[in-house]
Amino acid sequence: MSSLVRYVAEQNSWNAIFGRKPYDLSVPADRVRLAHRIDGELSPENLTMDGELSRSQVNRRYNQLIRVAEELQRLDPSIQFSEV
Repeated sequence: MSSLVRYVAEQNSWNAIFGRKPYDLSVPADRVRLAHRIDGELSPENLTMDGELSRSQVNRRYNQLIRVAEELQRLDPSIQFSEV
């Protein structure tokens, strides 16, 4: 689950900067929050940064987010994604 753990740590770093509640993978509601965040990041506009990223950067970002989503679903099979 290294991709998921790294992703959560990165998101929690940002959450700390902006004073938001950190994600905790042991809390079902936080797993749902993470799924919504991943779904949002996988939307075409966000994935491509409104067309600012190169195709290789988009592919790398997409593959990383898919790995994170798959690991999250293995952790909690009830999690659903609309973009995956």
